[in-house]
Amino acid sequence: MSPQRQPLNALIVKEGEGVQAAVPLGDGIFASRGISNSYLVTSPDGDLLINTGMYFEAEQIRERFAQVSDNPVRVIVFTQGHPDHVGGWSQLDAPGVETIAQANHADVREYFHRLQPFFARRSGRLWSRDITNVDRSYQPPEPVVTTTFRDSHAFTLGGRRFELYSTPGGETTDSLVVWLPEERILFTGNLTGPLFGHIPNLYTVRGDKIRSAIAYLHSVDRILALSPEQLITGHGEPIRGADDIRRRLTQMRDATAYVRDRTIEGMNAGVDLWTLMGQITLPPALDIPQGHGKVPWIVRAIWEEHTGWFRYESTTELYDVPPSAIWDDLIELTGGTAPLLARAEAHLAAGRALHALHFAEIVLSQTPKDPAALRVKLEAHELLLARSGRENFSEVRWLEAEIRDIQEALS
Repeated sequence: MSPQRQPLNALIVKEGEGVQAAVPLGDGIFASRGISNSYLVTSPDGDLLINTGMYFEAEQIRERFAQVSDNPVRVIVFTQGHPDHVGGWSQLDAPGVETIAQANHADVREYFHRLQPFFARRSGRLWSRDITNVDRSYQPPEPVVTTTFRDSHAFTLGGRRFELYSTPGGETTDSLVVWLPEERILFTGNLTGPLFGHIPNLYTVRGDKIRSAIAYLHSVDRILALSPEQLITGHGEPIRGADDIRRRLTQMRDATAYVRDRTIEGMNAGVDLWTLMGQITLPPALDIPQGHGKVPWIVRAIWEEHTGWFRYESTTELYDVPPSAIWDDLIELTGGTAPLLARAEAHLAAGRALHALHFAEIVLSQTPKDPAALRVKLEAHELLLARSGRENFSEVRWLEAEIRDIQEALS
């Protein structure tokens, strides 16, 4: 297993960890490691703060940066409107501080604010082991943005020139990058996801809007055109060296373009979504890690980005009666759950975990505590986890959460 594809246990900084001081990155730049990193760019006339972390990280961010700079923060920039980038704003803001975001920021924050209970439930299911003792129902004050821009914005602070560029192909449509042209340093936030060098995640298991593949390609091309010599992302260590940065960004862009091209070709040829999800794989030259995004999910995201949810497979897709509505009838017609359970066990014995799950879930809809059906469901999830190679973090977290629930039901 290459180092790139090792299990991603370090993707999330757990509460209580990361108590180290601010990390110097050179050129008067410091990092505060967190769920998503915050960065301080110092200058004689005051400092620039890039992102403000989650609301419960704000005090730690303040304390860390106070150890390395006595200057007041003059400007706060959000690289995107996710809670782990903006949540600590109200605690780190001060009179006279300019807060800058891309013009779509208000719309991004609106749907995150409106859907907060929905997103909190889903995120809690995936990340409850990593972020504990947090009130997920709490919504910190919304940031008051004082400056917005559509495509680009530039300013000077303490002799440093800063250029901001819109990159709507990131995780949100208000995604932006911060470019220091004299130092040739680029802050990308989560434009390329939390794991640099991996294929992008055009759809997140925790739930979010589908992200545009073509917008991602355009955004990567935009930052390639800057020819940065140092890339500072939302997570992890900086990437240094213009040649290495260009090579890896190009590979990420080309891998995404390849999946998009093959998906569109398949759609035009009349191939169904499920077949494309199973057939499309990356060629060896573009076989980059899939720790956050996953090729079958990207295929589906590209399909649904372009055509929406109606797949022309069944009239029933247009109405409010799902397949599960007739499960009771199927159980009645088969004379009970036994034949369905037997078929689930047969599929599982043959290694067809997903087929087994379909049958087990029909049985469990009628008898939720059926131990045999629960065991099939458990073993199917364990098989899927083993086959995953534990590479994709969201997939692993989902399967582990399901396995824990099933084990509790069995005990």
